[in-house]
Amino acid sequence: MIQIYETDSPEETFNLAKELGEKAILGEIICLDGDLGVGKTVFTQGFAAGLGITEPVTSPTFTILEEHTEGRMPLYHFDVYRIADIDEMDEIGYEDCFFGIGVCLVEWAVYIKEIIPKEAIWVKIEKDLKKGFDHRKITITKE
Repeated sequence: MIQIYETDSPEETFNLAKELGEKAILGEIICLDGDLGVGKTVFTQGFAAGLGITEPVTSPTFTILEEHTEGRMPLYHFDVYRIADIDEMDEIGYEDCFFGIGVCLVEWAVYIKEIIPKEAIWVKIEKDLKKGFDHRKITITKE
């Protein structure tokens, strides 16, 4: 199944992701794909808000994993941009998160595609400057 959304502001992207967070179910893995600056962190912040997380959510670029446990279920937020070797994911204990008691959101998931379960949800965020600086096309793919 493929769903395509278009947003014209960071607030619209946030609100779309918030709706998805409100519908998230235990065990889901959301994989974010998109260039630098397309709004992956804004999307993550909205998704977290949908889970009821009120603490600040920033991209864990240097720590790779940030856990948020105050919402209706834990959010395991990965940013794997700096992963040099897939074995680093084992060191982080990714399996405890992927197959644990929460929901995972993985920024730059294409870098670790070989360990992403096939039932993961892929969210591709793209800019279209012809439609405006803040315009985003958000494609959600589920198997």
